[in-house]
Parts: sequence; C-alpha cells; structure tokens
Amino acid sequence: MSHLALNAVSVRYPGASADAFVLREANLSVARGEALAVIGPSGAGKTTLLLAAVCALPLASGDLSLMGQRPWTLSRRSLHALRARLFLAPQTPPLPPRQRVVTAVLAGRLSQQGLAASLRSLFYPSDIPAARNALAHFDLADKLFERVDRLSSGERQRVGLARALVSGAELLLIDEPLSALDPARAGQAIASLRTAARESGATLITTLHQVEVARASFERIVGLRAGRVMFDLPAAKVSDAMLRELYADHEDELTPDRQGATPGIGASPPVPARMPVATFR
Repeated sequence: MSHLALNAVSVRYPGASADAFVLREANLSVARGEALAVIGPSGAGKTTLLLAAVCALPLASGDLSLMGQRPWTLSRRSLHALRARLFLAPQTPPLPPRQRVVTAVLAGRLSQQGLAASLRSLFYPSDIPAARNALAHFDLADKLFERVDRLSSGERQRVGLARALVSGAELLLIDEPLSALDPARAGQAIASLRTAARESGATLITTLHQVEVARASFERIVGLRAGRVMFDLPAAKVSDAMLRELYADHEDELTPDRQGATPGIGASPPVPARMPVATFR
C-alpha cells in the first residue's frame, strides 16, 4: 500500500482564477519507508506538492490518499490525528526569535502532545537529551540553550531540520533544506535526514534545487515543471538530456560548480550517498 498517493491531482491557490493551476494532474505514489527527491526549476510547484500532501491546500481535482486514508473525507478530529503522523519542514522554519534552541527543536513534537504538555514544554523542556542528540546530527549540540535570534541563517535552517528528527513522524516532507547551507553542511544534512528516516522507518520526500545532491543521495528522483510531473525515475536513469529539458529557460539554476562543470550534467557528485552520523533515537 502506498504511504502517499496523488492521482491526477490539480491544485490552485485560493482566490486564483479557475485555470491558474500550480499542480496539474500530478501522479505520484510513494511506498512506506521510501526516500525520494523532487527537483525542478523555480515555480515548478515543488512546495505546492508538499502542501497538498499535508492537506494544507484543497484539491481542485483528483484524489489524495495519505497513509491509507482519504484525508478530505475525514472529520476535523480525524484529520488532525492523521496530520500528527507527518511532519512538514518549510524552507524557512518558523522559529520565534527569543526562543531557546532546545524549545524550538522540541516543538517538532507539539502536534503529538496535549495542550497542557505543550505549554509545560515551553518553560520546562521535556526531553533535553533528544533535542541535543538531534542537534548533534547537524553539529549544533553546543547551541542547545542559545537563543534563536543569535543563530546564523544556516544554523536556523539546521535547527528546523533537527525538529524533523525529534518529531517521530511517519512521513517527513522537507522543503528545500539546503538553501542556506554550504556544500559540506548540505551533505551532512541530507545524510542525517536519510539515516534518521531509514532507522525510524519513516518515508522521506525532499524538494531540492541542488540536482547533484539529488542524484548522489537519492535512489529515486521526480522531475516537476510547470506543475506537471515530467519524469519519475531511479536516479541512475535520469539523463543529462532530461535535466536540460526540465530546466529549459532556467539554465541559470544549474549553477556551475568550482570546477566549472554543471552539477548534475556531466559533473561528479560532490555529496556521498551516505555519511557516518550519530545514531537516531
């Protein structure tokens, strides 16, 4: 059974014209425990795909199955319980500036806690070792009690990823996790997410601009352009010609690397598929 399945799903944003679709008849089936990367140029609909998957946007047409259920047919209470089993990490994590990092990380569990436990955790963090362990995956354990507004943009992005590791979610949807990270940190972040998902049995879907990272770190890649799925293939079968077609008129997003080769097109992937990381709890 698919953990997530989109069948001819079209999505437009509220208030948009009737034909202004951001996703157009998208089909996608993801098995439990699978990991895949979604790539494509800016405006392709990658973030919209994740928002539709977590039921944050209604469907204009098509059908969505999430963990064996059709979420848009559920009661509000049942839908809330379903959403508690997944975690969406936005590209810019919503971190209150005066909050301590430990509290920000443990907020990844709020959807699974009652109101009383959530409020108590704001003042008395409930599982400091888990937060420290998650931060250690991203070399941030020493920032445990730092204030969020004293972190760099890259550090804040990694705190947002540490949230995913403590969430205990069955389905992790990570939107552009590398936008504020240098290549070394990017490799570490993807390896940590892959390891955490594999060890917990979670399904992982990550949107990426970095084609070379997607090729090196994921076995399956989905190419999205203008809201349509252009290909859905094992990474080894994604050819340079496919990438050129996917990024046609957006060639600047295939930025040359330091050696002058275009990442994903004839370049050697700089990020290994796996890196040694600490064990996920």
